Amino acid sequence: MNIDANTKFCGVIGNPVGHSLSPAIHNAAFRTLGLNFVYLAWQVDAIGDAVRGLRALGNFRGASVTIPHKVAAMQLLDHVEPTARRIGAINTVVADKGELTGYNTDATGALRALREGGIELRGRHIVVLGSGGAARAIAFALAAESGADKLTLLGIEASERTALAQDIRSVAPLAVEDSNLDEPKLRQVLPGAHVLIHCTPVGMSPKVETTCVPASLLHEGLAVMDIVYNPRETQLLKDAKRVGCKTIPGLEMFLNQAVTQFELWTNQPAPVAVMRAVLEAHFR
Repeated sequence: MNIDANTKFCGVIGNPVGHSLSPAIHNAAFRTLGLNFVYLAWQVDAIGDAVRGLRALGNFRGASVTIPHKVAAMQLLDHVEPTARRIGAINTVVADKGELTGYNTDATGALRALREGGIELRGRHIVVLGSGGAARAIAFALAAESGADKLTLLGIEASERTALAQDIRSVAPLAVEDSNLDEPKLRQVLPGAHVLIHCTPVGMSPKVETTCVPASLLHEGLAVMDIVYNPRETQLLKDAKRVGCKTIPGLEMFLNQAVTQFELWTNQPAPVAVMRAVLEAHFR
């Protein structure tokens, strides 16, 4: 890849970003299609300063937005796609003719991963752990498209969690409850749940032995998806496999949402096989 004055650049904005595999998969995809693009990783504390700086750079084409900036970044853009606005969080920015537009590809990425993994959602009781940007996207997608019967939201930030529950109730006719994420509540909720989706950073590299869910509370009738993708098999997924749960690794959601991002930035079909191969090689 030759970087020159015409090279368009994208990157991931978050904190932390050292674990991110986005640069590897997007740069491989750019090379495969012969595009004069490069993708970088930016550790950012002050999201407002970062977005203002990127606006000033003519070759900026877009960004992935990750923890903890998915909600705050939305307020800094010129436009937000309607689905992302309903969710109240973005994970993707596209720069075009000096204007920045926000999208959310987490929602579609998660639903596709669940369906491709053979997880039945219609009529089910689904438990979502977390209430941040990714949890919001997934909860809205589930409410809109899954046909689920009941949605339980468990999180640490009470105001954030309660607001999410209220937002879901306002747009979907399913039962929604929210409560604090702790062992007593998990002990109460999980026996009757069918699907568990983990949307917090707990278990992410380098703290790979941590988990929100005691292994003793998992049961064979529970399907478990962890959106953490590094490590590929989190402690939660290891525990779930041991008791016979069907599991969906975060790598599947990550790949699906990245494919949509790539296509938004380049206006070309993504080389999905190449992107998957890079991920597989990293974890092999």
